[in-house]
Amino acid sequence: MRILVTGATGLLGNNITRLATEHGFNVAGLCRSDRNNRAFQGLDLPIYSVDLSDTAGLSKALDGNWDAIIHCAAHIHIGWTQLEQGMQVNRTGTENVLREAHRRNIKVIHVSTVNTLTVGSREKPANEDTTGDGQIPCTYVVTKRAAEQAAIDAAAGGQNVVIVHPGFMLGPWDWKPSSGRMVLGLNGFAPLAPSGGCTVCDPRDVAQAILNAIEQGVAGRHYILGGENLTYFELWKKISSALGKSGPFTYMRAPGRILASHMGDLLGRILGREFDVNSAAIGMASQFHWYSSQRAMDELDYQPRAVDESVHDSVDWLRKYGYLK
Repeated sequence: MRILVTGATGLLGNNITRLATEHGFNVAGLCRSDRNNRAFQGLDLPIYSVDLSDTAGLSKALDGNWDAIIHCAAHIHIGWTQLEQGMQVNRTGTENVLREAHRRNIKVIHVSTVNTLTVGSREKPANEDTTGDGQIPCTYVVTKRAAEQAAIDAAAGGQNVVIVHPGFMLGPWDWKPSSGRMVLGLNGFAPLAPSGGCTVCDPRDVAQAILNAIEQGVAGRHYILGGENLTYFELWKKISSALGKSGPFTYMRAPGRILASHMGDLLGRILGREFDVNSAAIGMASQFHWYSSQRAMDELDYQPRAVDESVHDSVDWLRKYGYLK
C-alpha cells in the first residue's frame, strides 16, 4: 500500500505517518517545512516540501502511483481573523488535492473535524446524521466547512473520497504543539475551566481508523472519530493531575465568559493581533461538542482508548521533547 500524507508534521499527520510506516506501508509525507524538520526524526521516507497552493509542485508529488492520499493539512485558527489565509489553505488547498487525485484516480481520505457538524449536547451526543447547527461561525469552522464541501462535491461527482471527523486529540508526536498547548497552559495557574465540553480521542487511534478507511471506508460517507465525552472541567482536572498540579477549582460562569470575551477582543484590536482568548474561542469552549463514534466503530474498527492513557502519554511526550520543564 502506497500512501501520501499531507500535513505530515502535524499531530495527526505525524501519527499517521509513523503508524503507517510501522505497518509496512510505503509512505511519503507532504508539508511546507523542509525534510530536516525534527518531526521526521527516526523515519526513512520521502518528504515533499510543497505548499498546497503550488499546483505544479503538488502535481509532481502526486505522480507517484499512490493508492491513497490522507489529507490532514489545514490552517487552524479559533478566532475571527485569518479568514483569507484559512480559505487559501483549507478550501483552495483541498480543492487542489482533490483535483490532482481525481486526475490519477487516487482515493482521498479527507480529514475534517467534528466542528463542521451539528453541536452535540450533554443529553444527546450528535452523530453524522444529526440535523441542525449551533457551531460558532469562526474562521476555523467556516474554512473547514468550505474544505469539507469541496470533498462532498467531489464524492457526489463520483470521486472516491471518504470524510473523517476527529474530535479533540491528545497524544504523542505533537510537534507544533497543537492540542498540547492546552497541556502547557495547565502547567501554570488555571483556576477556572471553560464551561463546555468536548469529545476526547487519541491521535494514534484516529490514525489507525484512517488507515482502515483506505479499504473499509465507503466513498462519500462521513465518520466521526471521537472518544469519551468530557466537560472541560473534567478534562482539565485529569491533565492537571498528570502534571502534578491542583487544576481548576470550578468552571467559568456567564459573567466571566462575557468579560473575558470582550477583553480578549479589545486587546486584540488594540495590539493588532488576535489572541487565543477571544470571543470565538470562549464561545466554542462554552458548548458541549459531544459526539457518538458508533459508525466508525462498526465500519472502520475504530477503538478509542481511555482518556487517562492519552493524557499521560501526551504529558510524558511533551516532557521528553523539552516542551515541559
